[in-house]
Amino acid sequence: MDGKRYWDLRASEVERRPGTVVALCEQPGLMVAPHWHAQAEVNYVLRGRMEYRMEGYHAVLGAGDLALFWGGMPHRVVDTDADTLYQVVHLPLFHFFRLRLSAELQRRIMRGATLVTDGPQAEDGFAFGRWGQALSSGNLRRVGHALDELLLRLERIELEPHRLIDIDSARPAPPDPADSPTLDSVRRMCVFIAANFRDDIDSAAIAAAADIHPNYAMTVFKRCTGLSLSAYVSLLRLSYAQALLADDGASVLQVALESGFGSLSAFNKCFRKKAGMTPSEFKREHRAVPSLTGT
Repeated sequence: MDGKRYWDLRASEVERRPGTVVALCEQPGLMVAPHWHAQAEVNYVLRGRMEYRMEGYHAVLGAGDLALFWGGMPHRVVDTDADTLYQVVHLPLFHFFRLRLSAELQRRIMRGATLVTDGPQAEDGFAFGRWGQALSSGNLRRVGHALDELLLRLERIELEPHRLIDIDSARPAPPDPADSPTLDSVRRMCVFIAANFRDDIDSAAIAAAADIHPNYAMTVFKRCTGLSLSAYVSLLRLSYAQALLADDGASVLQVALESGFGSLSAFNKCFRKKAGMTPSEFKREHRAVPSLTGT
């Protein structure tokens, strides 16, 4: 046994809770297939090393590295050291939009880039230990304080030496910066979608939640996230469906309906486009997840 473990989708809470902050401190697991979810993901590596296969590139994180990427892009842990330990925080997208990042950086992360600190900061290890405890405490005040501190730390990455890893690091900056009212509208839409994605919602209902016109809602959401409103709703539904497919007792039809898809054919088409396989193939793949080793 090499001491490494395999990630098990059946034990994951992230896909089922797109509107909830989920924080874990654990040994990262190797993934047998790409994975995605509707939150931004924060990784802090306490010790060891881990390697991701992202969309079109690899990202290697070492001890002391702090990284931020958007989980909506398929990603996969392909290698770790046997003793790797990391703190991972999954941030609902509306918290991501609370970050005061430059418009260029925000868009590049939403389109698949990974933001990484350039060198360890001595205080990060202690801070992430404290934030992890607070975020898992169930105490709303403690959770709120920890979130505020974490977001400030993430904002500071851009102000210090850092790396931005993606398939094309030389891509030009988009010219149209998003202003605060726009981001507030997007946050409000994300909150509504996270609470209602399993229902039959449309752009008019989503826009009404942010008190803006549907045409404007579609325009600003696409500009800020790179996704249409319908594509983002589908992402949350697919993320939720991943978790249900790992349940041996759930049929593909049940999963399609419980995830908010109106038909099996629509679900199959959308799932294949995202995962590169059918829901049935995905279900079989994750039934065969190896058990934990070396623990």
